[in-house]
Amino acid sequence: MPKMKTKSSAKKRFKLTGTGKVKSSQANKQHNMRKRSKRQLRNQRGTTILNAVEARRAIAYMPYGD
Repeated sequence: MPKMKTKSSAKKRFKLTGTGKVKSSQANKQHNMRKRSKRQLRNQRGTTILNAVEARRAIAYMPYGD
């Protein structure tokens, strides 16, 4: 059987941690920051771990854990 291809969009957006969780950047932080509270902007710094349902979908796009 041929190799499965990794979705290019997924490998740019997600990384797998050593324990198999899926790490991604915070959502809703691309534009319109003036409207957001300072507290919300602070909480959206850095990365986050996806919940189980979204992680399953992301892992399906990356069969080799890229």
